[in-house]
Amino acid sequence: MRVVVVISDHSAFGETSLITHDSNDPLEPCIRIPYGDPAFPMRRNMPALAIWSPEDGVLGAVAPLGLAAASGTALVVDLDPNGPNYPGGSSLAALVADGPRKSDLQPVRKGVAVLANGGIEPEDAEAVLDAIVGGWPAVVLRLPASHEGRTGAIPVIPLVPGDLFRQYEPPAVYQRSGWRVEPPRGAIVLPRPRRVTIGMLLAGAAPPPRDRWVAAWRRLWEQS
Repeated sequence: MRVVVVISDHSAFGETSLITHDSNDPLEPCIRIPYGDPAFPMRRNMPALAIWSPEDGVLGAVAPLGLAAASGTALVVDLDPNGPNYPGGSSLAALVADGPRKSDLQPVRKGVAVLANGGIEPEDAEAVLDAIVGGWPAVVLRLPASHEGRTGAIPVIPLVPGDLFRQYEPPAVYQRSGWRVEPPRGAIVLPRPRRVTIGMLLAGAAPPPRDRWVAAWRRLWEQS
């Protein structure tokens, strides 16, 4: 039995409740989003997007969750063997070792599910990853900070003064901070998130339906 954090739509911020599940489905969404709101439109045939954050570990952990939440129903797959301890009942390594079931390869309900890595390299999970991408309406692949932008992965960078961090060509995503800085031309720029938004995502909960930070991620889906 495992515990799943559920956000209902009874208030502006939702109500958090803990629900125990006896289901054997490891990819049952660990984040439920109130879908009666147009802030979370359902779209079909979304591609898989790979993102990485070379400069900020917290941003690297939260950004895939925000991008997935902006799509409606999506699966976040961590391709970093040393990645965060995301909530959930299974891992990519477990699916490779045990073999995925049909229920692992498609959503069982609306929401965002997260598949932690479990200590496996991406090249050792290619067959499972291909099956996941083919079955989910949207997939977000989280890559490690050391990825260096190979294979078309989209960087997520803090927007800070000076030349401390490398600039990337579009469709790079820049996260605004406490400074007024002009972003590179053509970049996708995220507003400063509210503390409650980041706290909820890190805790495995859904942010409010009209959250500005989550909504800003939709532009990346629209450009894909």
